[in-house]
Amino acid sequence: MPDIKRIGIITSGGDAGGLNAVIKGVAREAYAHGIESVVIPNGYAGLYNLVDMSDVVILNAERVSRIEASLAGSEAGHSRVKISKISDPDRYGRIRAGLKKFGIDALIISGGDDTGSVVVDLGGQGIPCIHVPKTMDLDLQPYSVGGDSAINRIAEMVRDLKTTGMSHNRIMVIEVFGRYVGHTAFRGGIGAEADCILIPEIPVDFDVVYNHIKATYFARVERSDVKAGTYTLVVAEGIKTANGEMLYDESAGVDAFGHKKLAGAGKYVRQQLEKRLKSDPGVKDFMKRAGMFAPGVYEIPEVREVAPSHLVRSGHTSAYDVNFGYRTGAGAVLLLLEGKTGNTVVDVSGSRISYVPTSEAIKRREVDVDGIALFESLGICFGRNPQRFQYKIQKAEGVIERHV
Repeated sequence: MPDIKRIGIITSGGDAGGLNAVIKGVAREAYAHGIESVVIPNGYAGLYNLVDMSDVVILNAERVSRIEASLAGSEAGHSRVKISKISDPDRYGRIRAGLKKFGIDALIISGGDDTGSVVVDLGGQGIPCIHVPKTMDLDLQPYSVGGDSAINRIAEMVRDLKTTGMSHNRIMVIEVFGRYVGHTAFRGGIGAEADCILIPEIPVDFDVVYNHIKATYFARVERSDVKAGTYTLVVAEGIKTANGEMLYDESAGVDAFGHKKLAGAGKYVRQQLEKRLKSDPGVKDFMKRAGMFAPGVYEIPEVREVAPSHLVRSGHTSAYDVNFGYRTGAGAVLLLLEGKTGNTVVDVSGSRISYVPTSEAIKRREVDVDGIALFESLGICFGRNPQRFQYKIQKAEGVIERHV
């Protein structure tokens, strides 16, 4: 068992729910083993600048008690910094000097795929690290703290937006984070009973979407005794058009890890729907039957786009993520004590702590499209012609828990 007297805690990448629970889980489990834990602030930027700091925050009992596990965000702070891209040839030397200055023997780092890639990099430089999976995108192989909180926030916001959509008979387009995968849009959209969910894993045929709107929204308004209805679309920021092209904001450039910044999915969807509404002669008749038609003023239903943006990763943490954060934070300390550096905590279930190499954990996991057809049979549109759900029945062996 390694001789570890002080652990440095880093949270990196985007903020999310559950991180404060991770921090508290690490600090309290370390304390239980007579180990001190300290905050390295501002993510990897803070790690690089550690050598120049005058002191670090020690997470003693009093300081830990002031951290609210149920709040999203991170008491340790964040930055989007890739160590290997820092234009300083002595960057790793500075990091080692900073760790030595404050007597930090190992690091526990919570973050997503980009953060995990730096964990692998630091391990290659001889710096012992354990990775706790964190990303609201849920694109890592294991479940990641922050995912459940984001899904619940999305579902709540989409449900709330139905009230304004209903008041104005609007078609509401809600664009949400998720990068290159659609887990949060998918699960959040289902949770809010959205009519249409568009995810990167399924290229969008807007003619299919429009036909679904006509069949669902038009009928909904016409059968209402007060001629009121709304239609909601939840759109992942990384959706692809029918020809497989992703929507990038070229003017926004790239982030610190070289990823093009995604933007404009909601606006693009709105424009596609408005174009079809304007060119469809049947829309005028629908508007007249619904008592909404006003020549030259109000001739097609309104389509409104909303981008909750960082609100989906802010606010409060779900109870699941508090539980998961505590478990994996504590589990990371125990893995460290067993010398299992270079690994990612998957979960602590009963007395079993499971882990995988961080290089494996950060491989992208997409939505399993085989299960989409089940929801299509329930009437939800996914931007393609509905497919028949191909299923098989089998008896579960034991109890298998996997939060998606």
